[in-house]
Amino acid sequence: MGIDVQKVNETTFQVSVGGRTPTEHTVSVSAAYYEKLTSRRASPEMLIQRSFEFLLEREPNTSILRRFELSVIQTYFPEYEKSMETLFG
Repeated sequence: MGIDVQKVNETTFQVSVGGRTPTEHTVSVSAAYYEKLTSRRASPEMLIQRSFEFLLEREPNTSILRRFELSVIQTYFPEYEKSMETLFG
């Protein structure tokens, strides 16, 4: 299942997820949250990519919200932030 991340502006990204039923998502991430999760060791696009990989391990792409702030993932999956911090730390 392919994941394509395109930067819209400094805080907003358009994500296309392939599969049986392709989906489109608009994701925003604040500079502070990006820095918290990656310590600037990866691009925002890479953070979004890895975040979608994280989500797709837990739910189908058709269940992922169509528009959301990246920090909302933590609400549904409490292990999210630790997973990203470990990955990029």
